[in-house]
Amino acid sequence: MSKIITETQRLIIREFNHDDAKAVYHFNAPEEVNRFTGDAGMCSSIEDAEKIIRDIWLKEYRLFGYGRWAVVLKETDEVIGFCGFKNDSRIEAIDIGYRFHPTHWGKGYATESNLTCIEYAKQHLDLNRVLGDAVAENLGSINVLLKLGMSYISQYQEDGFTINRYETFLKT
Repeated sequence: MSKIITETQRLIIREFNHDDAKAVYHFNAPEEVNRFTGDAGMCSSIEDAEKIIRDIWLKEYRLFGYGRWAVVLKETDEVIGFCGFKNDSRIEAIDIGYRFHPTHWGKGYATESNLTCIEYAKQHLDLNRVLGDAVAENLGSINVLLKLGMSYISQYQEDGFTINRYETFLKT
């Protein structure tokens, strides 16, 4: 049984486990899901999904007490994507992120799941500042970051993309 982090009316946010590999592959498989992520092709098989769960997410839970968490629809018990935090050494900051299968886009799940993650972090994690990056042309993700209460702080170039950076403070 995976540790439940928090819940909303429609969603359960919990830690991933090894049994989630098929779902992780499923929500990463469509090309449009990874169009702006910088990690296209990293999850091209069930074995890749197993490795991501084992070598990244489960490891981050042990090291930091948080990571990318599974987003589960209460109605169907289906893992539809991820949300949550990443301790990103590349940017020396905590990043908030989300990814969902396209059949679940436009339903408010990214905003709903990450708002509850932010509330959870305020109460249970020792995080002060969280960043969110979105490719400038990815208006859907930018809209989510703004709905999370994040403020635009800068823009940079990476891997041929113009990326907008947003931030929010969890502790005042």
